[in-house]
Amino acid sequence: MNETFLAIVNPAAGGGRSAQRAGTELSRLKEKGLRIDVIASAGPGHATDLANEAFEQGYRRFLAVGGDGTAHEIINGIFRQATAASGVELGFLPLGTGNSFLRDFTNNGAECSLEALLNGRKRRVDLLRLEHSAGTIYSFNLLSVGFTADVGALTNRVFKGFGHLGYLLGVFVRVVQLNRRAFKMRCDDEREWDERRCLFLSFNNSKYTGGTMLIAPNADPCDGFIEYVRWGPIGRLGLLKMLPRLYDGTHLDHPLAARRAVKRVEFELDAPVDVMIDGEIITLHCRSVEIVPGAMEVYI
Repeated sequence: MNETFLAIVNPAAGGGRSAQRAGTELSRLKEKGLRIDVIASAGPGHATDLANEAFEQGYRRFLAVGGDGTAHEIINGIFRQATAASGVELGFLPLGTGNSFLRDFTNNGAECSLEALLNGRKRRVDLLRLEHSAGTIYSFNLLSVGFTADVGALTNRVFKGFGHLGYLLGVFVRVVQLNRRAFKMRCDDEREWDERRCLFLSFNNSKYTGGTMLIAPNADPCDGFIEYVRWGPIGRLGLLKMLPRLYDGTHLDHPLAARRAVKRVEFELDAPVDVMIDGEIITLHCRSVEIVPGAMEVYI
């Protein structure tokens, strides 16, 4: 195994902050004795190809220099060869916007990540594996369908240039257009399909999304389970009142909200749907999602 880290830098992460700070932060690690090769991604999806090629060349230690999207691409590049992805280690230089995953472990992601890399402090974490009609996608944070994905899709497609205001505009429009629909599914060894309408379904490996939204306060990325959160068909007024509670996890106290720990979810959908995966929106015809226990080691 190649003991050298490959740092994959997303220069666009954090509104360009990654490009400005990556060199300084990587130099700090090199001065402390870490062996690091560096390469920059050139656009969406490129980090996936870079990680896949590096894995084939023998790299097993990776640094995601950017945000959650950068780490997501690296993981999917590595696990493109899922049967041979043993011994993988991933560190973070969180220079992106969200960095939700690290919040499960610390409120000081940047410094704790650097300390973990220098001290060799690692822990084994799970991944989610989504099977869809065109292939497989791995997630280290969460998968979500319904309102959360609808907001993300609208924000990305229409309001992205407005920054944080664009997300608020997306929320407002989706509340007005409120679409509470069924996603036919069943968990583990259930025989009956769940066809109840809902606001959203979220399948979580970690607690946070969007940096600060506490969608799944009971999630644990090391416990070998998917934290499944369901919110039923709440009305517009009720949703507006409850939205702030998505940031402290108390939305689960609502009578239409529920959560459970599962290992596998099977879908029977009539058509592709928008899915939020680690903060990105992809339109997919989902078939199943399952936990991959202890899939990789992360420095944290």
